[in-house]
Amino acid sequence: MRSRRVALLALVPVLALLASCSSSGSTDTSPSAKDRIQAEVASTDLYVNAPQRVAVGLFLASGKLLSFGSVGFQFFYLGTEQQPIAPQAGPEATATFIPTPGTPQGSGSSPTITDPSTARGVYEAENVRFDSPGIWQVQVTADISGTGTQKAGKAFVVEAQPLLPAPGQPALRTENLTIHSKGVPLAAIDSGATVDGAIPDPGLHEWTIADAIAQHRPVLVVFATPVYCISRFCGPVTDAVEQLSKTYANRAEFIHVEIWRNFKKHVINQAAAEWLYRNKTLTEPWLYLIGANGMILDRWSSLFDVQEVAKDLQQLPPMKG
Repeated sequence: MRSRRVALLALVPVLALLASCSSSGSTDTSPSAKDRIQAEVASTDLYVNAPQRVAVGLFLASGKLLSFGSVGFQFFYLGTEQQPIAPQAGPEATATFIPTPGTPQGSGSSPTITDPSTARGVYEAENVRFDSPGIWQVQVTADISGTGTQKAGKAFVVEAQPLLPAPGQPALRTENLTIHSKGVPLAAIDSGATVDGAIPDPGLHEWTIADAIAQHRPVLVVFATPVYCISRFCGPVTDAVEQLSKTYANRAEFIHVEIWRNFKKHVINQAAAEWLYRNKTLTEPWLYLIGANGMILDRWSSLFDVQEVAKDLQQLPPMKG
């Protein structure tokens, strides 16, 4: 894969034009550099002609985060690496705050500057459609409590087709490691075993994806590495899946696939590689919902709304046996 950084650097003049056009609003408060919000697109494997969720993290140079409430997303198409163009306005959406599982929802409709210890999450817009592959920019507008309106932008890549398994496609019949696997270090089954020598959620390591599909059982699969996760989302999202497994045990099987077979040697588990490793690039965490017919019903990148996933599970018919 060609470097995404190279692709985005090629569009620096276009991004500068977009920034200059979007910073003239009379409601902006022109904060100092350390108090100005910055954006990072948390969603990966975005592609054209399908409704998708787009998640963006907002933060300050001081290390504080923007949390709670909702913000506005405006998307602009910037062309391709080879043929950049002047920004063309695309979809608009309202994005709501999705907290990391275990953190408070907050109150009120306005985003608030918080410490990372208070809240951590992303702003997510649903049903966003991109009509052209290439480089896109999201411009975020946030009416921040006690501060005023600020804008931030970030460029990202939209593919012509999904690189990873996507909704509507057959799920890969993967033989992931389980607690029944022989001759395998516990940490290769779940990196949480490095903490106290035991797998913290053995119930999520009973089934293989292949077996669940073969037995026509729906399955919710989380691909995550709770100990080694860069985003710090993996542990909380895995815990959330474990809680869902207790509530909806009669609707689906629940599987946690550990990313790393050997983290120190940078060896990826084969199951994780089959699903998530493309063109020498690995993204995680991911959550997949697979139907009883073996087709992918939905997927979530980065964080997810636990209540939304619960509703999807509720729509599945009760399993027999």
